[in-house]
Amino acid sequence: MSEDIKHECGVALLRPLKSHPGDWGGAKLSLLLEKQHNRGQDGVGAATELCGEFTVLKDTELQGLLSQIAKRDTRGEDIFLGHLRYATFGRKNLDYCHPFLSGDLALAGNFNLTENPDQSRPDCAVVCERIASKLDKGIVTALKETLSGLDGAYVFVGMTKQGEAFAIRDPHAIRPGYYYISGEFVAVASERPAIQAAFDCSVDDVKPLPPGKALVIDKEGRAVFHDCLEPKEKRSCVFERIYFSRANDHLIHHERKMLGAALANRIIEAADDDIENTFFSYIPNSAQVSFHGLLEKLFKVGMREGKNVRFGQICVKDAKFRTFIADAASRKEFYKHVYDVTYGLVREGKDDLVVIDDSIVRGNTMRNAILPMLDRLGPKKIVIASSAPPIKYPDCYGIDMSTLGELVAFRALVNLLGANADEELKAAYESAELNPLEKLYARFSDAELSKEVARLLTPPELKAEVEVVYQRVKDLHQCCPLNKGDWYFTGDYPTPGGYKVLRKALKNYLEKSNDRSY
Repeated sequence: MSEDIKHECGVALLRPLKSHPGDWGGAKLSLLLEKQHNRGQDGVGAATELCGEFTVLKDTELQGLLSQIAKRDTRGEDIFLGHLRYATFGRKNLDYCHPFLSGDLALAGNFNLTENPDQSRPDCAVVCERIASKLDKGIVTALKETLSGLDGAYVFVGMTKQGEAFAIRDPHAIRPGYYYISGEFVAVASERPAIQAAFDCSVDDVKPLPPGKALVIDKEGRAVFHDCLEPKEKRSCVFERIYFSRANDHLIHHERKMLGAALANRIIEAADDDIENTFFSYIPNSAQVSFHGLLEKLFKVGMREGKNVRFGQICVKDAKFRTFIADAASRKEFYKHVYDVTYGLVREGKDDLVVIDDSIVRGNTMRNAILPMLDRLGPKKIVIASSAPPIKYPDCYGIDMSTLGELVAFRALVNLLGANADEELKAAYESAELNPLEKLYARFSDAELSKEVARLLTPPELKAEVEVVYQRVKDLHQCCPLNKGDWYFTGDYPTPGGYKVLRKALKNYLEKSNDRSY
């Protein structure tokens, strides 16, 4: 993705069932965290339990935490807990890093609540305290009584001083969670490949946590699923498949290739059906797998029509360059240090240039950095293809895009509504509609919205024509059939809190407030 979008955190739980040589547990926990490093760079934490005592380690950087783990003798530890954090509040603040402790409980979570139960403290600290206060009733009852009243998405992992451990996923299975049970250990993580890498097991051995059920590991090491929360319609976040989860999960890899292939015909149409005078590329690096799927489809078309397909890496991001430049006038020069282009691949004045991206959220980096740099190559037209549909609605279950005004698709809607946009948006807000924006979006075709987004993305000095091609929602569902959580595209939220957040986001926009909507 060409933009920096904060998102869902990562968790790890490890319960060895027999003794292992050396610092086996610490090494395995480190690997589970390292293989999920994409899930959080705002803070990390780990905790162990031994003989009724917790040891907690925290750091602002993953490598710092791994160094702390490596210095400890973890051979005798009974349970291991880990967490990688993306901040919604308290960025780079160790006080907000998981795991949290309360009484006999240590808790970590990949979660977000649509309503903060206590604005003065981190959400996880509040949830941990509430579960801990009920542990005398047993883990399952404590979880049921605490979580049944919360609106949001979550995977929680925890352990007690009595040597018990647990994991639970929200009833809609919005957040990702996987488990692996063998005769030697029980492991839980946010991504399947992390478990596969740590324990050298097969794809079929690692299974998704079932929604609403609590996986409880007692102090003897017996792992049992218990009915806890009533399962509801499965609405797993599809952005995990499009972008957030790592593509070395075999199913995600396949789905991302399908997303790229699904765009092929409409991309060819946008390039005026002239494959031979079009250069195909992607915006690094996460869109590469979708690009491979697009290429496979293009090669089939090219072979059938006897046309050559030209492709390559056109845009390169130097991830090591992190100097912050606050002066807006200097920011364009800053982008030249962060990004670079490959010269000599696009034939100036002759070729169209197609680049595929995972999604277009705010569009600022595209407008201010990517498009001006691509324009230097002299293409006739630049086609931006998004493997995701247009993001029309705020998210409140983990992805950091809760402000309507920052979404380029919403800004396009405002422009299409014209001079009376504020009045129409106010009337929509004051209506009794569950989704106050749905009818407004429905007044315009996909083509009209895409055209206006392209106009918003085009800086005034750009010479090339810009066209935007979005994935269709129906094609997205065909490519990612197991993840139907698509509320940021459709406004179809899985919980009542989602609609409250949408209404709050619209209210904030009308009041010209940049406050978060949850």
